[in-house]
Amino acid sequence: MTSNQQSVSNNVLHFSTDGAAGKQSLPNIVVSSSESKQRIEELQTFVQDCMVKGVDYGSVDGFSKPTLLKPGAEKLCDVFGFSKTADVVNRIEQWESGIFAYEVKMTLVRKDNGGIEAEGLGFCNSKESSFQQQDPYTIVNTVLKMAKKRALIDAVLSATRSSGIFTQDIEDIQKPKNRSSAEDKATRAQLQMIFRTVDELDMSTDVAKEMMKMNFNVERSPELTKKQASTFIKDLIILKETL
Repeated sequence: MTSNQQSVSNNVLHFSTDGAAGKQSLPNIVVSSSESKQRIEELQTFVQDCMVKGVDYGSVDGFSKPTLLKPGAEKLCDVFGFSKTADVVNRIEQWESGIFAYEVKMTLVRKDNGGIEAEGLGFCNSKESSFQQQDPYTIVNTVLKMAKKRALIDAVLSATRSSGIFTQDIEDIQKPKNRSSAEDKATRAQLQMIFRTVDELDMSTDVAKEMMKMNFNVERSPELTKKQASTFIKDLIILKETL
């Protein structure tokens, strides 16, 4: 094998060497800096113009970048032309002890040529802090969905090169907020207002839950406090006015 040829030994790929200088040569950059900059700018423009804060992404105190939510990840899949396939690669289902865990691989495939663009992994288990106060036998499907969501966001961040804009799953590590008493809970009128506004927005239950999870770390409107319910109603009304 000549010095200008690549060689493989013990599964290690050796770069060709420059015979004159005796230096290793690295692969050429296939995307120019100007093209890379343009792609980033186009992605940022799409996020600003087409993605909705609180629905597609959200911000969390203490973190500089917003967290990408499931609706936003699916929107990016559509605009980039990716189809997605989820596979459960590992699972633990201990029905006797009530322990459930799933690891999901999400594969994003380009619709134009059928090539695999990226793969993402997501893991979730019933022993996580957010599930501690729940019956493990009623959350099996929730645990699986959470693993799929994490895998999807992981794959999308990789495929769209958007990790510079978004981060992943910050809302999953937030600790539940303490509530002083039942008197702090949202009123019946507030809950009815939430239900009515969500219906008028034609918003799916999953998106509404995602918003509450992101902003208040609850998944059901009856768990909101009066103050949180008031804030959530205002957010929904603002969203309604912008659509």
